[in-house]
Amino acid sequence: MPILICILYYSHIVATSSSNTKGYLIIALHAHLPYIRYPEHESHLEERWLYEAITETYIPLLDVFNCLLNDKTDFRITLSLSPTLVEMFNDPLLMERYKNHIGQLIELTEKEIFRTRKDSAFRPLAKMYHEKFLKIKYLFDIVYRKDLTAAFSSLQGSGKIEIITSAATHAYLPALMNEPRAVRAQLALASEHSGKFFGKKTSGIWLPECGFAPGIDAFVKDAGFSFFFLESHGVLNSIPKSRYSIYAPVRTPAGAVAFSRDAESSKEVWSSVEGYPGDFDYRDFYRDIGFDLDHDYVKPYLPGDTRTFTGIKYYRITGKTEDKRPYNPSRALQKTKIHASHFIRSREEQILMLHDRLRTIPVITAAYDAELFGHWWFEGPQWLDFFFRKSALLQNAFRFTTPSEYLSENSHLETVMPSASSWGNQGYSANWLDSSNAWIYRHLHRAARVMSETAGRNMNAGGITRRALTQAARELLLAQASDWAFMMKTGNASAFAEKKFREHIQNFFLLSDQITAGEINNSHLMHLEEKNALFSDLDYRIYAGTHD
Repeated sequence: MPILICILYYSHIVATSSSNTKGYLIIALHAHLPYIRYPEHESHLEERWLYEAITETYIPLLDVFNCLLNDKTDFRITLSLSPTLVEMFNDPLLMERYKNHIGQLIELTEKEIFRTRKDSAFRPLAKMYHEKFLKIKYLFDIVYRKDLTAAFSSLQGSGKIEIITSAATHAYLPALMNEPRAVRAQLALASEHSGKFFGKKTSGIWLPECGFAPGIDAFVKDAGFSFFFLESHGVLNSIPKSRYSIYAPVRTPAGAVAFSRDAESSKEVWSSVEGYPGDFDYRDFYRDIGFDLDHDYVKPYLPGDTRTFTGIKYYRITGKTEDKRPYNPSRALQKTKIHASHFIRSREEQILMLHDRLRTIPVITAAYDAELFGHWWFEGPQWLDFFFRKSALLQNAFRFTTPSEYLSENSHLETVMPSASSWGNQGYSANWLDSSNAWIYRHLHRAARVMSETAGRNMNAGGITRRALTQAARELLLAQASDWAFMMKTGNASAFAEKKFREHIQNFFLLSDQITAGEINNSHLMHLEEKNALFSDLDYRIYAGTHD
């Protein structure tokens, strides 16, 4: 079968009749990675996070969406692309390195086809990965022309995909509330960034980690956003209580609209224990040949001497045992169909129950990390494809929508003030304000004050001083990324996260000291401008409250 043919699993697509609508379903995916770029190294372990996500999630999702559009299937997706992710998509160095990365994977699968030539279980899997990587390379290089931002942006004209943004460097905003200019800068830059790369400023924003505290809604509205996403208990604990609980968006006192994430639909897809991804027929994430095979054999395809994931995995989950069974793609494909049908039935039952109980047309907001689909859950893109195709065939009780589409048809909303909340562990700020990471905030708060004061004293700076001020703003933004605190808390790459935070905050204070002293080290500045080269249009005066 040619690798670019979209497989049409269902035909005679029938659009859902609006007269039968008992509820709305919003499917929202949040795509984000921290900004990691090491031009001084030929190969870097953490830089591969981007390459893995492009191969396993971003291009497979693009392929699913384009196939659905080509087949005229009725669906809706709300997709958040964080500014740091978009910046990496638009970095020529990283995209050239990705092209080399996918080329190496193709070479490795060729070796694997030979190595497994007498293995009836593994050789078909080696061929499967070889064909998959060839298709990914073709899509990336020929179809999308190495421009994933343009590929995503082109989907908007269909009206079926709404692209929104997130805060500039995915800062955990509740922890920055006592430095208002830091919050304003994160949101204003996000708005400007979306306008630059997607033709118009987006109407919505994904608050990083769904982190909310009363007052953030005013910043959101001031930055020009109409809506944002919220964890469920943000509305469950609102003042006053919402009449329709989390099953209708609410307007905040500042005028921004909050869509609440539905825990029931989220858990079915997200949970590796209770949800679909934990099914024993699905591919096991952790058994990878980067760890399983002889080191000398895989070493040419690893960053340095470090064993890590290659994306080539031959086992299914099987069970909580080391005795893993070979992966069977056909069985896994059947499970995606079963689970897609189950999700449709579950949402229909949930919506019919809510419609009768609440006496309204409820809105179910099913929101997930985009990287779940393909990276963590290998079959996730197939599941999503089956789900939309089968839904389009049925006269469902629900109708797909996007936040902007819904708001254009429904203007009468309750006004409440949501409570502090996030989608992290325990639902509040425990992941980002913990004994393992709380120490970073005194530095972040001080840096934000210094940035505002320094920008205010140098409103008309030019030449090297302006460059240093701009780079100082970049370093501050990068230090504010929520990813560093999260990794420090979870222990996953905690040493790397602490190193990255210290690197950026030290860069910031060194630059601010040099600016104040009038003694800027040009060679060091040039090094930072080369390494941390995001936001080329950044105007440091945003921290002084004024920029053109």
